[in-house]
Amino acid sequence: MKKENLFISDLHIAWDKPEITQRFLRFLDNRAIKASALYVLGDLFDAWVGDDDSSPPNPKIRESLKRLTESGTKIYFQQGNRDFLLGDRFCDATGIILLDDPVVIDLFGVPTLLMHGDLLCTDDLPYQEFRSKSRSPEWQQGVLSKPLFVRLLAARWYRIRSYFHKRKKTQEIMDVNQGTVTDMMAKFNCLRLIHGHTHRPNIHNFEINGKPAQRYVLAAWTKDKGEALVWDENGCHVEVV
Repeated sequence: MKKENLFISDLHIAWDKPEITQRFLRFLDNRAIKASALYVLGDLFDAWVGDDDSSPPNPKIRESLKRLTESGTKIYFQQGNRDFLLGDRFCDATGIILLDDPVVIDLFGVPTLLMHGDLLCTDDLPYQEFRSKSRSPEWQQGVLSKPLFVRLLAARWYRIRSYFHKRKKTQEIMDVNQGTVTDMMAKFNCLRLIHGHTHRPNIHNFEINGKPAQRYVLAAWTKDKGEALVWDENGCHVEVV
């Protein structure tokens, strides 16, 4: 019986990153199929402009995800800052289940908070302002009402702009705010947090109200390798893909 849970994030799949795409497809067919659940905590895609986008490599990704869910492995998906427009049509086509951000799951008897991670970067005020605006139904409807080719061009422009904006920001601003982490975990009464987004894989130990707490940060995938956090009844370990 499948008992493992796998956690991944920040693959940033795109047409110009074929190595990551192929590694992910192999991961779905050969590794994830052995797990009971796969949790994708955001930014599976480098840019998602709408569920009507069938440009490569999206069709192959859809097919592989559908094949995995039909095998019995559940796939849970949290939208990231790059693929927050992913919606019901994609879920229906693949069988994946959208999760709120944040959300609490029972991970082998321990309440565990799952997040993409961008909500924790509260020192980056311009981004938090954009995030709040871009999650509104009105903003998203306005974007999705535009022709697909316009959205694709806009996504490329935003990727370039994002690259140069990041170069102007300090690493501290783009990382999580520890006070926000503590407040968020206390709000949801959790002593364990798993998230991605920052591309700084690590396990952080600290205390919340005198109790030991842990924050697991998932790794971003590159053309050279990927990583998955594997969790079963005996604990967790990182597996290189």
